[in-house]
Amino acid sequence: MQVHQIIRSKPVTAVITVPPGTSVADAARLLAERRIGAVVVSADGKTPQGILSERDIVRDLGRRGSVCLEEKVDALMTRNLISCAPGDSADMVLEKMTAGRFRHMPVMDRGEMVGIISIGDVVAARISELAMEKDALEGMIKGN
Repeated sequence: MQVHQIIRSKPVTAVITVPPGTSVADAARLLAERRIGAVVVSADGKTPQGILSERDIVRDLGRRGSVCLEEKVDALMTRNLISCAPGDSADMVLEKMTAGRFRHMPVMDRGEMVGIISIGDVVAARISELAMEKDALEGMIKGN
């Protein structure tokens, strides 16, 4: 399965972005309202400058307390993003996420962000793929 197939199967394909300079508190509210795990920091909505996840916020809350909520997303976001392309395989994406210990990855096509996938998206797609393979094998064995 490829990344573009995973994106197409998602109920909501829009990438939620916040501009640089947004407060961490506002970003946290957005995460809660949208029930998502990360926002992409981008001035134009197409070029990612960083990503801020729930995990980033919780780590800083634990380290410094609620004062971090007054900071700007620029201070907490991950800047060195690892991205993927629509034609990349789900297995490759899963390997990158596991090795890098992150859960969200922008999907880039010709320098423009066209989506975002989470490790949950990839795992769900892989489970679906395995179920189809199982059904096909059972059909072959039973002669259906």
